[in-house]
Amino acid sequence: MSYKTILVHVDASRRASERIRIAAQIALAENAHLIGTAMTGLSRFVFEGSGFDLNVAPWSVHLNGMRERANSALEAFERQARAMGVPSLESRLVDDEAAAGISVQARYCDLLVIGQTDVGETTPGMRPDFPEYVVINSARPVLIVPAAGHFEYVGQRVLVAWNASLEATRAVAGAIPLLRRAQQVDVAVFRSSAEAGAHGAQPGADIALYLARHDIQVEVLQEDTETDVGHALLLAASDWSYDLIVMGGYGHSRLHEILLGGATRTMLEAMTVPVLMSH
Repeated sequence: MSYKTILVHVDASRRASERIRIAAQIALAENAHLIGTAMTGLSRFVFEGSGFDLNVAPWSVHLNGMRERANSALEAFERQARAMGVPSLESRLVDDEAAAGISVQARYCDLLVIGQTDVGETTPGMRPDFPEYVVINSARPVLIVPAAGHFEYVGQRVLVAWNASLEATRAVAGAIPLLRRAQQVDVAVFRSSAEAGAHGAQPGADIALYLARHDIQVEVLQEDTETDVGHALLLAASDWSYDLIVMGGYGHSRLHEILLGGATRTMLEAMTVPVLMSH
């Protein structure tokens, strides 16, 4: 199992180069094809029978400006990726808003790399719940890069948040190529007593055995913390210098997320290291 196609969200934001660098590093390590995708920011529904004639001003002027900005970002992506030595890459310009456009494109790749919402920067065509929307709607593992910080390496020391859920299962499966190359992988089981039926007699033992069959050796950490799971993960990442967290991503409407104390929401708002999520 390996990543053959990696997709990275490209735009004109100040954090785009950090996302591209991380995506390129993984592409090089996996010998994967790297795709940089930039969206114009104008919903595809405007192009599909909206009644607007996009060939006349002022619509044509507005659309051309959006395309020029996206193409400029793609040119920067190509320069950076080629400078890093990525042998197989391509650029895609998509006429759509960012969240919907990247979610559709992601369905034809093995890993998607995007950024955390940056509250300090306004990006045209970017919805505030962009990462959550993409995690829920892309059907692919999504690597989310924090809005601040430089991450020289991603995936050397990995913390897997395991609660035996469908989402966590998908996240672990989607992270296997990264976990295989990691120097250390720890599996954190929080509040195992609340999920006794799913965890079995020894919480974490089954997922550890599953990963061992993929030649991934892990240490299982159990903690029945009263702290919000998201904050517990962030604290562990800080205390033990993890450079990647792997976890399931839950929609806000799910009862399970409420029971977890909003771990997904906490992570998306306050992440300090890259997080790989799957829904």
